[in-house]
Amino acid sequence: MHTLFISDLHLSPEQPATDLFLDFAQHVAPEAEALYILGDLFEYWAGDDDLDEPLHQTVTSALQQLARSGTHVYLMHGNRDLLMDKALEQACEATLLPDPTLIELYGRPLLLTHGDLLCTDDHDYQTWRKQAHDPEFQHQFLAQPLEQRKAFIGELRSRSQQEKRNKPEAIMDVNAEAVAAMLRKHGYPGMIHGHTHRPGHHRHYVDGHECERWVLSDWQRKGDALLCDTRGCRRLSI
Repeated sequence: MHTLFISDLHLSPEQPATDLFLDFAQHVAPEAEALYILGDLFEYWAGDDDLDEPLHQTVTSALQQLARSGTHVYLMHGNRDLLMDKALEQACEATLLPDPTLIELYGRPLLLTHGDLLCTDDHDYQTWRKQAHDPEFQHQFLAQPLEQRKAFIGELRSRSQQEKRNKPEAIMDVNAEAVAAMLRKHGYPGMIHGHTHRPGHHRHYVDGHECERWVLSDWQRKGDALLCDTRGCRRLSI
């Protein structure tokens, strides 16, 4: 009995990880009780009216088959696919989770988050994040034609890549105080997140409580998952 956690696959037609993910969904994930995808499954998501795109059909079909095999599938929004909504949820036969989400896993409390909430030193990004998560902003954006939305996202991605090259690496990682505050707010659980593309295992000491934090890997070079069972968590190379 085990549960799998992945994030930051950034699937797109140009992304070689797509075939790796499909193999994972067919041969590895069905052995798990549940699969949690903690954001950025797709390189971008312009809206649920883009479900007919061939890659999206392939991925949602794979997740639907996984769910029908008996593995519970959970999706969390990332910064790239924050417009995932009910139609995608239904197509995958998955459950969309709020960010953050506190669960109990094999008798232990565990806090799940995409991770961008924790990168509070990047003030420009946090300003944009607040705007992008505003319901009215999303409503106005989704009212635009699909191709116009895709063009805007393409420009946004190009600008983001340029800005990243000019930012200090440190401000794009999590802030220790933000991590401590989130752990404190939720009762000092363990934590799993992605977003930073800096896989690791960290221990935090907050108000006399020891909490472990697992950072998931991206899938840019190879597949990677976190496998958790009654003995704890460990990395699984795909």
